[in-house]
Amino acid sequence: MALEQACSYVEDTRHPNIMRDHMNFKTSIRALIAACTALGLVALHADDVPAAPAGAARDGQHDFDFNLGVWKTHIKRNMTPLTGRTELVEMHGTVRVRPVWSGKALLEEIEADGPRGHWQAMTLFLYDPQARQWSMSFANSASGKLDFPMIGSYTGDRIELYQQDNVGGRSIFVRGAWSDITPTSHSYQEDYSDDGGKTWEPSFTARLTKEAS
Repeated sequence: MALEQACSYVEDTRHPNIMRDHMNFKTSIRALIAACTALGLVALHADDVPAAPAGAARDGQHDFDFNLGVWKTHIKRNMTPLTGRTELVEMHGTVRVRPVWSGKALLEEIEADGPRGHWQAMTLFLYDPQARQWSMSFANSASGKLDFPMIGSYTGDRIELYQQDNVGGRSIFVRGAWSDITPTSHSYQEDYSDDGGKTWEPSFTARLTKEAS
């Protein structure tokens, strides 16, 4: 698992009402590194990750191969995270994922419909062979900008990626996790934590099933 740095604001369907403070960027970095190191939640920057013992290095380049193809998706998004209330919006749509650079990167295109209309988004996955970690950068068609990446790797039987964010002026951790992975289905869930990773609250979930060829 890894968590690199504080992020710039991008208004998208996964991160409602998130405002990121550019002026406190460096301060957030120092606080984040200290907190994460103390908690043992994440590694530091990819360049600072210690070399793995001989024979222990794991090539994770194909960790997201399960995600390739065309999927039907059922999305649930909590519009009021970390407020003590749950206001869910549901969407249904299609996800298309194709390889780039012989699998060292993936491009995911999402289209879904819900009570707020039609939604288009894109996710860029990149593999860092030195750190043996993946990054995921999200973009909403309404903004046309890539979000700052979540970063991480396989943990047990699931993939977990992390980043730092701000909600309502509070510094939080964001965790994206892929689980229940089979050849024809998998789940994605995005959680928020405002207590340093002690507890997590779901903010976005998606259940994906593969379209018949």
